[in-house]
Amino acid sequence: MSAGTPLRIARTLYAPEHEAFRDMVRRFVAAEIAPHLLEWEAAGVTPRALWEKGGAAGILGACFPEAYGGSGGDFRFDAITIEELGRVGAHAPAWDLHSSIVAPYLIHHGSEAQKQAWLPKMASGEVIASIGMTEPASGSDLGGIRTRAERRGDHYRVNGSKTFITNGVIGDLTLLVVKTDPALKARGVSLLLVDTSTPGYRKGRNLKKAGNKAQDTAELFFEDMRVPVENLLGEENGGWRLMMAELVQERLTVAVRAVATCEAALEATIDYTKSRSAFGQTVFEFQHSRFTLADLVAELQAARVFTDRCIELHVAGALDVPTVAMAKLLTTELQSKLLDACVQLHGGNGYMWDYPITRMWADARVHRIYAGTSEIMRDLIARSL
Repeated sequence: MSAGTPLRIARTLYAPEHEAFRDMVRRFVAAEIAPHLLEWEAAGVTPRALWEKGGAAGILGACFPEAYGGSGGDFRFDAITIEELGRVGAHAPAWDLHSSIVAPYLIHHGSEAQKQAWLPKMASGEVIASIGMTEPASGSDLGGIRTRAERRGDHYRVNGSKTFITNGVIGDLTLLVVKTDPALKARGVSLLLVDTSTPGYRKGRNLKKAGNKAQDTAELFFEDMRVPVENLLGEENGGWRLMMAELVQERLTVAVRAVATCEAALEATIDYTKSRSAFGQTVFEFQHSRFTLADLVAELQAARVFTDRCIELHVAGALDVPTVAMAKLLTTELQSKLLDACVQLHGGNGYMWDYPITRMWADARVHRIYAGTSEIMRDLIARSL
């Protein structure tokens, strides 16, 4: 725990090998990522060389099976990477999407040929992965997906478009969500592994966002794109089931990042208020500041303990949909409240892009939207009551 964020309950989920990995990741982030964040934000993309360095360091494939170029670790290793990126306010590179969200689809549901073709290159950083689900007229509603894949003998013919696709500009592999049977609505969805160099696959513009500016986010277009049938992941019309299975880890990944961002923001704000003077005393010495920070520390402590327990449950294969929905809802709503308060305690500087707190605030807003909105999380929890 940081000395600047006075959380009281020691964390117990990480073993010595996890902490050794954390030390390596922390040094990597300090040397290779933190100094370049503003440069990458201006460019709107992270360089491919960084992905290859992360692969060489063993960060990208930490949770991949050894047979496919990984280290065979459990989700705690990926959680550490997310925490260490959050510690410096880095929401790029999008390694969480690549390693913690896309790769598990292949690991758990891919054929041996699919695993051999893609996972070693994903572990090394040679291949960058994305997931193509959201469409201009459809977000979380799988039944509303219009991108159509029609079986034509030994291939699918794909037409449609996607938007808000992280790693869409630099990506080499897209896990593409398509409609193979419109009559079945959400249950007529399939997943295709698509090489982005396939004829008929077109990358659109790099979208301008309020935050996460160093993460490229693209529009994608497909025009009579031919995808071999052997690129189908799982069964035809079986995509809904696979996505429901993997959304647990995706939502836990968001919760882990939200808590790590809260810890970094609170540490920065405590330090700032203790160094900033107003009306003859530090900002920290005002009762309002102290009480605000005390409330946030207490709520963050509870969120940290709950999220750590969810990580333990997930590693044990026991984390269910309602519980991870609670974790995502709790942590992202707290993050929104906490970061707004931290910006306020920074005063005018809290609105300046040069201050990390400002970028954290802008970057974090999307967490209440993606991987299922807060409203969907509430619905999932309510269904379990």
